[in-house]
Amino acid sequence: ISDVDLGDIQVTSDTDIINILLIGSDTRDELGSEQWGRSDTVMIATMDNKHKLLKLTSLMRDMEVEIPGYGIQKFNSAYAYGGPEMLYKTIATNFGVSLDGYATVDFDAFKDIVNEVGGVDIELGETEANYLNTTNYIRKKKYRNVVPGWNTLNGEQALGYCRVRKVPNVKGTNNDQGRTERQRMVMAAIFDKVKTMPMSKWMKILDVVLPNITTDINNSRIVSYATNVVTMGTTEITPYRIPVEGYYDNRSMHGNGSVLNLNMEANKNFLQ
Repeated sequence: ISDVDLGDIQVTSDTDIINILLIGSDTRDELGSEQWGRSDTVMIATMDNKHKLLKLTSLMRDMEVEIPGYGIQKFNSAYAYGGPEMLYKTIATNFGVSLDGYATVDFDAFKDIVNEVGGVDIELGETEANYLNTTNYIRKKKYRNVVPGWNTLNGEQALGYCRVRKVPNVKGTNNDQGRTERQRMVMAAIFDKVKTMPMSKWMKILDVVLPNITTDINNSRIVSYATNVVTMGTTEITPYRIPVEGYYDNRSMHGNGSVLNLNMEANKNFLQ
């Protein structure tokens, strides 16, 4: 995406701050052969060397935004129209932030990553656990055995957990807001597992998962970023979400159902 022509779009950037676009692509077989699939999940992972912080920001898929060349649409349409490049243009157009690279994983790659780190430790509420055990969010029935409280979820279970939005999570957050919060909690749980491992183990994990990831970041930069995380001394990920609570409302969009109508200037300032 470093080659994307942003034209006269103004973006803020800082050499001490690295922003990586993370895309979870919904490319299941039953959806057919769309070139890009849909961006089921979009996050920006930030290594902020200026303030010694790691940040993870969810961009909600139902935001009403301008997609260059396509007009006002739901945010998750951008990826289907033109992959990571169009997604970057859309983020730049609406929020004015620069991105330094991207990584895309599909459902299978996500499961592989979770399994490779030995599963993720996640706390489930009673309603949440019952919902996962009685629906097909966990695709393989033999893994529909989660319990209220703390669980070490395997890849299949973690994927199902990340996709739930019909019941509140353990923090009481519901709908797509709860779903994106689940995704940030899983990312933090993966980080918690990896940061306790020696870097030699990190390299072995990379060898397994990189073939399943589409990215414009070469291996030497990935190793450099990993080293940067270690030397930064940060042990926590600070989570954010756009839109910010209190700065959007819900409305109906003709032909697109319910959308999030943003106070765009406020959310742009928050993200920047």
